[in-house]
Amino acid sequence: MYDLIIIGGGPAGMTAGIYACRQGLKTLIITKGFGGQMAQKSVEIENYPGFEKISGFDLISRFENHLRRHEVDIEIDSVIELKKNNNGFLVLTKSNKEFKSKTAVIASGGDPKSTGASGEKEFVGRGVSYCPVCDGPLFSNKDVAVVGGGDAGFESALFLSNYVRKIYILEYDSKIKASPANQALVKNIKNTEIITNASLKEIKGKVLVESIVYNDLKHNKEKSLDVSGVFIEIGYEPATSFILDPSLADFNKKKEIKVNLDNMRTKTPGLYAIGDVVSGKCKQIVVAAADGARAALDISHYLKNE
Repeated sequence: MYDLIIIGGGPAGMTAGIYACRQGLKTLIITKGFGGQMAQKSVEIENYPGFEKISGFDLISRFENHLRRHEVDIEIDSVIELKKNNNGFLVLTKSNKEFKSKTAVIASGGDPKSTGASGEKEFVGRGVSYCPVCDGPLFSNKDVAVVGGGDAGFESALFLSNYVRKIYILEYDSKIKASPANQALVKNIKNTEIITNASLKEIKGKVLVESIVYNDLKHNKEKSLDVSGVFIEIGYEPATSFILDPSLADFNKKKEIKVNLDNMRTKTPGLYAIGDVVSGKCKQIVVAAADGARAALDISHYLKNE
């Protein structure tokens, strides 16, 4: 029986683990891998306190190294169900393992959103990707499309520009949503073209991706581009599929978990949620880390006093 099980190994989950161990709690972290969405971000991070500039990979490594300095149990696995029982919580994993704890923290982050375009699912791993860091080098000297004109899309384009021949950034709206800083960086890349009012309709190919078709919303006509890769960067949905019992937590319209922001508690005693899986506008690394610290400190208080 653990004092605490943390589901997820992103910045929120790792910080919760560090703080929980410092509070003397017997802690288990179950995660598919460390870093969460940060692991997929390749550009330099310039807004995490203490580092004027650091790569996502290096920051993840520092988080993980700090965590592993403590006495924490780690399971590299996927959670398929979280249950409430009389003594606390039961966590079931994909590898058919069961773990029990007095409290639990949901720090599972998000899963990439789908465009819904024809061919997207069929070509995943054959030209369609949600991780530029993982797959970008595979498209060396080829033409690719990035779907999404927000910061994630522009940051992906910045990374991909080191490998590919040509990048098309497709943005659904008439205006680009990326920050001025990212827009300025992308403007300096000669092999990048931004296309607004573009709605991805179809991804085509035989064995691998060969082209895309999109609707030009301004002129109401279909257009096509010859590309070998399509990187989807239109945001994330909360990763909460393992919460099969809807009575465990309340959700908002975006399927994010509602919590008391003072202590990150859900409506179920002993169950907490932190990071990008929680309702809120600020999806930032520093905010996720703060969530983790706040939750772990309150869990210590909860176990001792409640």
